[in-house]
Amino acid sequence: MNAKKKALGRGLSALLDNSEMEDITAKFRKSPEPMIAGAIANIPVEKIQPNPFQPRTHFDEDSLKELAKSIKEQGIIQPITVRLTDDDNFQLISGERRLKASISAGLEMIPAYVRTASDQAVLEMALVENIQRKDLNAIEISLSFQRLIDECNLTQEELSERVGKNRTTITNYLRLLKLPATVQMGIQEGNISMGHARAIINVPSIDTQLAIYKDIIEQDLSVRQTEEIVRNIDDEPYKLTKTKNAATTLPHKYQKIKDQLTKTLELKVDLKRNSKGKGNLIIHFRSDSDLDHIMSRIRK
Repeated sequence: MNAKKKALGRGLSALLDNSEMEDITAKFRKSPEPMIAGAIANIPVEKIQPNPFQPRTHFDEDSLKELAKSIKEQGIIQPITVRLTDDDNFQLISGERRLKASISAGLEMIPAYVRTASDQAVLEMALVENIQRKDLNAIEISLSFQRLIDECNLTQEELSERVGKNRTTITNYLRLLKLPATVQMGIQEGNISMGHARAIINVPSIDTQLAIYKDIIEQDLSVRQTEEIVRNIDDEPYKLTKTKNAATTLPHKYQKIKDQLTKTLELKVDLKRNSKGKGNLIIHFRSDSDLDHIMSRIRK
């Protein structure tokens, strides 16, 4: 076996002593303990089944490729967590991103903590682990909080203790799930921030929420501007800022340039120009890989 593929990161190799795969199934079947805590073993990736309770709905392909490259060079730094199943296989509890990247890197074995756990415990562990990650969007976190409350029978106070966040934060996330589906999708796609969403949710009318959401996108409104709009809403129906839209409508020639750039870069592009020919060009990106993509296009 390639030495790089056996690398587990400082500390883990000492725990495993770089030994070959042992009959871990038989070992755990004979154990009288109801929970195997802290046991680590090398497990064939082909014996690991996906987690049916996985709360994550999206895995960034570029990020997975980067992780796979890192694993090829340095090995697995942190083991995944699995549980033993009735058919002598293993089911993933947490670490799906690491597992996917390891398979992509060509690893046949992967280090794993092996535990026994009920379905509810697996769900809770998977949800809690994912909530701690930085790459989840606000809606994915909100849905995870709601699932912990509904499926694990937790109160908001208990949830607060489990995930290490104060109750107010949890409440703010859960409120996002009351927004229209269009706005929730906008949060997931990065069109608006959680700050925008928290301002919109204070508006009682769904139609008005959607109208403000549309203005945020079209006018590139900041969170502060959005909050100001919400504070100034009265009993009259909210009016989209059509006057401002009309004033900034691009002539056909420049609209065509904007559309061409959007198509070429496959990213959102804003082009603004006044009657004197002055203006600005804004290219929106959501990740370092998007920025690299922009720069590679510019250099051509």
